[in-house]
Amino acid sequence: MSTHAATTRSNLVKLRRRLAQVQKGAALLRRKRESLVTELFSRARPAIDSRKHIDEQTLKASRSSLTALARHGPDELRALGWPTRELTLELEPVEVWGLRAVDLTRPPLVTRSLAARAITPADATAATAAEDFERLIELVLEAAPKEFLMRKLGHELSRATRLVNTLEQRVAVTLTSDLSNIRRTLEEREREEHLRLKRLIARRRTKPVTSEQ
Repeated sequence: MSTHAATTRSNLVKLRRRLAQVQKGAALLRRKRESLVTELFSRARPAIDSRKHIDEQTLKASRSSLTALARHGPDELRALGWPTRELTLELEPVEVWGLRAVDLTRPPLVTRSLAARAITPADATAATAAEDFERLIELVLEAAPKEFLMRKLGHELSRATRLVNTLEQRVAVTLTSDLSNIRRTLEEREREEHLRLKRLIARRRTKPVTSEQ
């Protein structure tokens, strides 16, 4: 896609400046992309470990809940879930490479004691199931802000990559082509003008001089 710039020296200078700006912008984006990749890799291993722990805790909670369900039945198990409560989380804003997100001020405390559950020691299977699920909630709440930030980093990395490709493979290529065309046209014009001047000079030199009588 050409810019259809007029073949003038002023446009040649403008295109050179624009190409330099595009190259500078692409270089900055490449450095940003490299930094985002480094940031993502540094967070990848903790995220993988966190997901592994969540999967393991999910399996553990599912098994303990099936054991409690078999012993107490659905109605009694539902009643053992009381009292309900609201969870309050304290969040703090964070910024990574210009991306705004949030993080937990402190790890969430969801797991309750037997006294807080209002469950007797005889209901150990129900208490175990409740504790396993509460631990699962803690892991999910702790991982959620980090997963959200990683997703934003991934989107920003994709965006930076698209911009770099656009600048380098489309905009810079088009500007370089236009510069070459304008430069070639101007050089041809200069050669033609130079030849025209040489012909004029040659004609004047060969033109006979007439003397006045």
